[in-house]
Amino acid sequence: MGMTVEGNFNGRGLRFGLVASRFNDFIVKHLVEGAQEGLRKCGVGEGDVDLVRVPGAMEIPAAAKQLAETGAYDAIVCLGCVIRGGTSHYDLVCGEAAKGIAQVALQTGVPAIFAVVTAENIEQAIERGGAKMGNKGYEGALAAVEMATLAAQLRKGSAGRRGRRKRP
Repeated sequence: MGMTVEGNFNGRGLRFGLVASRFNDFIVKHLVEGAQEGLRKCGVGEGDVDLVRVPGAMEIPAAAKQLAETGAYDAIVCLGCVIRGGTSHYDLVCGEAAKGIAQVALQTGVPAIFAVVTAENIEQAIERGGAKMGNKGYEGALAAVEMATLAAQLRKGSAGRRGRRKRP
């Protein structure tokens, strides 16, 4: 069996961008707080986290891509909240935001974490924004640290086949 490479939760010395929508801010503010707490618990310095606010979930990918392209960030955490209404707008916004955030990571090589709450109703949004079901911002921050440390290892070639594997 070959080697296993995985990230860790040591965020010391890493920089993160948070992109948060203002729409449904009564939920998103808790996601931002959760993300900041998660990064702090991973050892990320307060000065190593920048917050960018955008109008809504559809605008998150564009801002995330601009941050990623600066080369200043090890990962981007994308925070928002979309609650289903009476039209198909919900499906469009959720799908395009998710696709756009995934494209940021694929196009730039900088991990972009989807920590956008998508909920059928306000009660579900509240639960996923810090109540019963945890805080998706906090979870997104942990995923960002893990992916940033994994990306650093992969860039160094630790997953390559250059004689670095230990044989039993």
